[in-house]
Amino acid sequence: MNVDWARFCEIIQQANHIVLTSHIRPDCDALGSELGMAGVLRALGKTVRIVNGQETPANLAFIDPENEIMCIHQDITPEELDGIDLHIILDTSAWIQLGPMADVIRNSKCKKIIFDHHEDEDDIDAELFKNTSAEAVGRMVVEAAEHLGVDLTPEISVPLFAALSTDTGWFRFPSVSEFTYEIAAKLVRGGAVPADIYGDLYERESVGRVRLRGIVLSRIKVEIEGRLAHTHILTKDYEETGALPTDTEDLINLALKIDGTKFAVIMIEQVTGGFKISFRSRCGIACNEVAAHFGGGGHKAAAGAFIDDSFENVQSNVLQYVRRCMMSEFPGSPA
Repeated sequence: MNVDWARFCEIIQQANHIVLTSHIRPDCDALGSELGMAGVLRALGKTVRIVNGQETPANLAFIDPENEIMCIHQDITPEELDGIDLHIILDTSAWIQLGPMADVIRNSKCKKIIFDHHEDEDDIDAELFKNTSAEAVGRMVVEAAEHLGVDLTPEISVPLFAALSTDTGWFRFPSVSEFTYEIAAKLVRGGAVPADIYGDLYERESVGRVRLRGIVLSRIKVEIEGRLAHTHILTKDYEETGALPTDTEDLINLALKIDGTKFAVIMIEQVTGGFKISFRSRCGIACNEVAAHFGGGGHKAAAGAFIDDSFENVQSNVLQYVRRCMMSEFPGSPA
């Protein structure tokens, strides 16, 4: 889907008071895109607030040095959002991923648009601006700045570089193209310092997260001639390691480091109940199709779902389905 930039610019020009929202369990693409978009819109003289359904994870707090990202019902009430002209939803098209902000958006009478790169979508009463071939929403915000005639500043470039680099696995995922590096170069010229951003992302881990990584690694099991790797995290692991639930971000990628792994699964018990399931693929199996089987979604190479059930049932049902997909993709392989 190609973005209708003329229409997007028209909507932005007509709005003065704008709220930006992204998904719960926000990652760098969500947070960085919000902050980058906020900078772009403020350069045009717009009044902008960023309000999410969950607070920013502690390990990603560096991306928001001014603490401008608010959490609904914690930092701001729904009533304080009355009177806005435009609500922009970034990096998701699913009601369930909006968390407590879903009701706010449902009840709002203002204009709404979705700015996203995911293929799947719900019936949200919003005008769509999607590019499912974009490697990150952060890239789309850079394009928005260009179409709106806004120069990239450090305040805009730093969070957008974090968004772009993390959603591409620091530029190593198959979604990366020469255009990705062109976007990155523009952000560096705008003031992003890759070494500083990398340090903030990957070289300031807590002792708890390091210990949690050890548990995740110790539980990894491989099947189907090493092509499938899976592991899990239980809520008791947080108390034992001193880790936080947000420390689970990207731990699934540890399974993909094993030579020969083509598909990886991690099952993460949520403190509120149920399990978040993450899928990663380096083969023909589309993660978003696997996730859709369990009511989730995402990208072909990375997707997720939520299942409200016991660990035993979740592990059994998820792995049985993934095994069938693997055997279809690699017929003749022993389990």
